[in-house]
Amino acid sequence: MEKTKEVKFNEGRAKGTDRSSKPPIIKNLRLKHHTANSTSSTTAYIQILGIGMDTHDTMPSILLFFDKQRFIFNAGEGLQRFCTEHKIKLSKIDHIFLSRVCSESIGGLPGLLLTLAGMGDGLSVNIWGPSNLDLLVDAMKCFIPHHAMVHTNIISHTGPLQVDNFHSSASVAIKFKDVKISAIVLQPNGVEGSDVKLSDMSVIYVCELHESKGKFHKEKADALGIKVKTKFRELTEGKSVKSDLLDITVHPSDVMDAPIPGPVVIVVDCPTNSHAQELISTQSLNDYYSDSSCQLQSSKIVNCVIHLGPASVVNSSHYKKWMNKFTSAQHIMAGCVIARITERLNYLCPHLFPPMSSASDHNFLREDSTSKLSNAIFAENLLKFIFRPHARLGFDRSDVPSSLPTSAVIDELLLEIPDIIDARQHVSQLWQKPTATNKFANSIPDSKSLIDEPILDENSPPCLENIRRDDLEITFLGTGSSQPSKYRNVTAIYFNLFSNGSLLLDCGEGTLAQLKRRYGREGAENAVRHLACVWISHIHADHHVGLVRILALRRDLLKGVPHDPLIVIGPSQLKHFLDAYQRLEDLDMQFLDNKATTAASWETFEFDNEPNKAVTSTSSLEESCLQGSSKRLKLSVPVDNVATFALLNRLKNVLNKAGLERLISFPVVHCPEAFGVVLKAADRINSIGKAIPGWKVVYSGDTRPCSETIEASQGATILIHEATFEDGMAGEAIAKNHSTTKEAIDVGNSAGAYRIVLTHFSQRYPKIPVLDELSMHKTCIAFDLMTINLADLHVLPEVIPYLKLLFRTEMLIDNSDDHVVEADL
Repeated sequence: MEKTKEVKFNEGRAKGTDRSSKPPIIKNLRLKHHTANSTSSTTAYIQILGIGMDTHDTMPSILLFFDKQRFIFNAGEGLQRFCTEHKIKLSKIDHIFLSRVCSESIGGLPGLLLTLAGMGDGLSVNIWGPSNLDLLVDAMKCFIPHHAMVHTNIISHTGPLQVDNFHSSASVAIKFKDVKISAIVLQPNGVEGSDVKLSDMSVIYVCELHESKGKFHKEKADALGIKVKTKFRELTEGKSVKSDLLDITVHPSDVMDAPIPGPVVIVVDCPTNSHAQELISTQSLNDYYSDSSCQLQSSKIVNCVIHLGPASVVNSSHYKKWMNKFTSAQHIMAGCVIARITERLNYLCPHLFPPMSSASDHNFLREDSTSKLSNAIFAENLLKFIFRPHARLGFDRSDVPSSLPTSAVIDELLLEIPDIIDARQHVSQLWQKPTATNKFANSIPDSKSLIDEPILDENSPPCLENIRRDDLEITFLGTGSSQPSKYRNVTAIYFNLFSNGSLLLDCGEGTLAQLKRRYGREGAENAVRHLACVWISHIHADHHVGLVRILALRRDLLKGVPHDPLIVIGPSQLKHFLDAYQRLEDLDMQFLDNKATTAASWETFEFDNEPNKAVTSTSSLEESCLQGSSKRLKLSVPVDNVATFALLNRLKNVLNKAGLERLISFPVVHCPEAFGVVLKAADRINSIGKAIPGWKVVYSGDTRPCSETIEASQGATILIHEATFEDGMAGEAIAKNHSTTKEAIDVGNSAGAYRIVLTHFSQRYPKIPVLDELSMHKTCIAFDLMTINLADLHVLPEVIPYLKLLFRTEMLIDNSDDHVVEADL
């Protein structure tokens, strides 16, 4: 049954309608229903948006376009970024249809709703989906603002699915101005009644455009004595009229061609082979099969079928048998474009910007899966199937982006900036300074394959002595604020500890896709599989919406393998979201409040863990985090809670296995329960028995400059600090509790940090922000997919002038072209 409810996030939930198995009643909110005689759109097409967003890690979205209405089918991660890059206006979306409610199909929905909410209080959107859509909406209330108005339209059923009965709750017909959409619920074969899980439900959408009027022939009307022009209009509207010269009645069929049947497109998401077996027997689609006698009577000719299912299903014999029922339809296999800037950065500085992983290791559909169907093609981003005008019926590849080989991108760069050749050589020389400059050079040689001695300057901290390239590598998966853009994804930082595992600090939308771009599918899966923990700074969506995809992938990768749930550390509001979302699917995680990992909470934990020892002092690290933070640290949680104590104990063991002495959260000035974090590596012993202090990395999260960050960053090896605004926008930075570039650098200088890496830039700065060169002697600018090895810290500031050369022609984004919403973030 279809039911409609209006939900205003963060307010009381509207009561649901009856879930009985009566025939479906359509109750669309704010929708005007039109008959087939209404004036149809002159332009209509369906378009592929983001096939896996180029990494095949999420479900593609489908745009159904009419002159005055837009429909989106599914909203996977990366949808906003893809649409921004290709200038597709999401503000005009009226309805979102979900084939399933799972991380693959809805990963981009929270960010999309936030963006739409920021475009005006009057904007609302209808979301359609299976029964568990309610659970998703409940979960998103934790961070969607008050003024985001969403109308949920539930397509559900009770009891056994009666697919052979059109009046059952398995099939719902929805009429809009230009199209009639039928939603057909699909469940696994052989599963009935109470055994049906909400997560097993998939919805097939059948979109039938209204028929077009046949051509009006004026010469025929003239011959039949029609002289009054108003009668021409009446004939085109289907009315019979009296001839002005002859004693006859003229009918529309006398002067008009037969109506042109409306095109039909079917969007199919068949997630498992069990669903495919059920699909074969689904009788709700009988009218659309080419070999059906019903189709001859109904004139329903399917023009296009879009297949969203995985390769393992689409390649199955059951699915191929079903596809063969549509012999006259064109099949688009969509199941299973990053900017050129990454390749340019790699050309200039391959040490910091390794080449992106080739897409060749992704699991595409096998070519032979459609070899027997001459009318089946593989989907391409922005591929269109035109419905109207009828003369253009069929595929349109005019918008499909051309894929330039790397060599062509570099040729283009050399033509644009000839000086880049010399710049590349100069950057390369930064990594080739004589090893004699290394004041810590060890007289005892070590393994070249693992150590690759860093070139250290006189200001290098002791922790970098004999540092190995497999100690720590930091990859910035997202360096933009608020919402994804063409050049910068939203925040995520990956800490690669090599054989000791990995961590994620923040996890914005598209984090998994970025991992795959950097490391390839196999490398990304290994990274997720070996995560020690995930730490989230605060509840704003641009810092955590990608977490569900990461957790779901880890769950699937470790299925059947003995393992512990992943520890997720974050603000209490995030726990509410994750708990609510786990009613949709298990995420195999344990949550720990940030407040339980502050220095004060760790001190309490250590005291309680060793009751016979009085705590007379804390480590220097804990002292630095407590200083200046004590006023705000009244919010630390009591560690006498048995569950919290046990989880802290487990976290301590996890950190120790990762070679980390401690993870300490500290409060910052941004929004309620906003935190920064300190990661401190354990001390180590070099080959001659000398003790070397462990490195210390501090991440500010989103914040104004504050004493808490300065105190926590004392003596940091690296301070990663947000720099949302340029220096001339201090007022806006204050109003929104962010930092300017200079303010972030001043924090690092005040704390005596060895290196400062700026990130979380406003999307106003597409590639590089305005920099104060006098402040850049120890600072570096982060870019997406930039990788910093501890052994390379000495060269970071020296790269900045060459980056500025690379981007010297870049201008600020035209905000009239690319809408940037930052008000609430």
